[in-house]
Amino acid sequence: MAPTGPSRVARISRSLCFSASHRLHSKALSNEENQKLFGKCNNPNGHGHNYRVEVTVRGEIDPTSGMVINLTDLKEYMQEAIMEPLDHKNLDKDVPYFASVVSTTENVAVFIWENLQKHLPGGALYKVKVYETDQNVVVYKGEESIPEK
Repeated sequence: MAPTGPSRVARISRSLCFSASHRLHSKALSNEENQKLFGKCNNPNGHGHNYRVEVTVRGEIDPTSGMVINLTDLKEYMQEAIMEPLDHKNLDKDVPYFASVVSTTENVAVFIWENLQKHLPGGALYKVKVYETDQNVVVYKGEESIPEK
């Protein structure tokens, strides 16, 4: 018999790594403006990263299974939403999303969020954390704008 009492909410995270190349370049800027803004990351031949992604899901702990989400399911969702479209790809040339969006790590995090949302129950996705390097990390929680004061 499942325990009764107050429901408990927990967050569970899973991480993975993928490799991809890109060029930071905005079509809204001139070549000179892009070079000034993005520096060596605007190299016409691009450059690559070994990204690490940490996905956090939140929810009530199921009293029967003891889980927020089955990790096998989360692993499959991450494979479909992150690895298949991004791993060993040129983000700008191989991923249609980045044809019109600059492939910054911020936008990679948004892309991953949007892809994962298609697989998870509403409200379950809590955070996407993308490590471009050990020093450069982006956290995205689905927020669309900063409220005015």
